Amino acid sequence: MAGRYGSDKLNMAILILAVLLEILYAVFGLQVLAVLSILLIMLTFFRMFSRNIAKRQKENHFFLELISEAKMLRKYHIYKCPGCSQKIRVPRKGGVTVDVSCPKCGTKFRKKI
Repeated sequence: MAGRYGSDKLNMAILILAVLLEILYAVFGLQVLAVLSILLIMLTFFRMFSRNIAKRQKENHFFLELISEAKMLRKYHIYKCPGCSQKIRVPRKGGVTVDVSCPKCGTKFRKKI
């Protein structure tokens, strides 16, 4: 494996997806699921044995950013200021109306979270 990329979080996610597709194939018997699973496993091996380390790291970094943004969206609402279109992140609270003040232009508005 000298000079090869190896494994990372994206490879693990692809392998988990491939296993889930294999389980679905076993339950439903759709040939498409088995083919997709095999293609995903091939993609994982391609990424593991790749010598283009910079490109694989860039792909993994993009994947990790998507995951972190998805986690953030579960904890926060993102609103746009009506005055300047600045994005404002507000913590989620069930059914509460809050006053939001834009840090950029100072516009105040109400939003139900």
